[in-house]
Amino acid sequence: MSGQTGPVVEAVEQYLVARRAAKPSPHTVAAYRRDLHGVLRCVAQVVGAEPGRVGWADLGAPVLRAAFAEFAAERAASSVLRAWSTWNGFFDFWVSEQVVAGNPMSAVPRPRVRPSAPKPLMGEDTPERLLEALARGARRARDPWPERDLAVLALALLALALLTGMRSAEMLGLRVDSVGGRAGERRIRVVGKGGGERVLPIEVPLEALLEAYLDSRRRRFGAVRGSDPLLVDNRGQGLRRGGLQYLVQQCYKHAGVRDRVARGTLVHALRHTFATRLAEDGASVSEIMHLLGHSSVASSQAYIEVTARAQREAASSNRTYGVLRRLVAEGGGGGGG
Repeated sequence: MSGQTGPVVEAVEQYLVARRAAKPSPHTVAAYRRDLHGVLRCVAQVVGAEPGRVGWADLGAPVLRAAFAEFAAERAASSVLRAWSTWNGFFDFWVSEQVVAGNPMSAVPRPRVRPSAPKPLMGEDTPERLLEALARGARRARDPWPERDLAVLALALLALALLTGMRSAEMLGLRVDSVGGRAGERRIRVVGKGGGERVLPIEVPLEALLEAYLDSRRRRFGAVRGSDPLLVDNRGQGLRRGGLQYLVQQCYKHAGVRDRVARGTLVHALRHTFATRLAEDGASVSEIMHLLGHSSVASSQAYIEVTARAQREAASSNRTYGVLRRLVAEGGGGGGG
């Protein structure tokens, strides 16, 4: 298949080193490594060798098809598709380096993954019910910090997701100086996927909550620097993913809305609610795309497609409704003769 004689496992690490020039995130690099080594272990099973001894000559289309079939047995279609894309990029790289003659991935079937539908909070009044309950002090805590809980991690933190559509990782990455602008015209600078930045406006109520939170934080821990994490735990350390998930879960529980959250969404349900409400209120695809930091229009379009308004408008265009409207206008529907 090629003039390369070294084991493929070495080429995997060389490929990952070469990818660093594109400045992928550590999470992206880790995902590449898992996909490459995961399929490589399946190749080793197919050819009856140790993963470290699999050579380029072993990577023919029949072996790769069998390996991907093994890899896919206990994984979701989206995971298999991601691994397929990773291996496709891996072969494209080595083809460009003139190490292998061609890319065999076109002969390996890849699953079709239907775009997942957004999963906002269920119930029209759920966001308001959640925030009002937390404002009344519904959440209990062993080490209470009411200013933090009510002003930020109960209200403002949730409002960040509900009112600006941030991802949880983006929220955790915020610094104190991420919030800028004049009073009444504050903005939040968000670093999203791939290092891309976007600036999101925040309104006066959320601005006031953030200021109250920072005031209480200064009283509790002393000076707050611009480079410090915006969201902290009860020890003053930057809030982490597990702490955020636990806090939001507790907020749902104590507000009595846990049954209105789709399984596996937690924080992301707030982002979906934000986007869905934008669509219901008439925001365009391009506006949703900018506010949520999507890289493609297709991701943003999904929110418009699932809104009740869009579905109602589509249904109302059915010509049968035209006939019914006319009959109603004419006072029809009653029996004759």
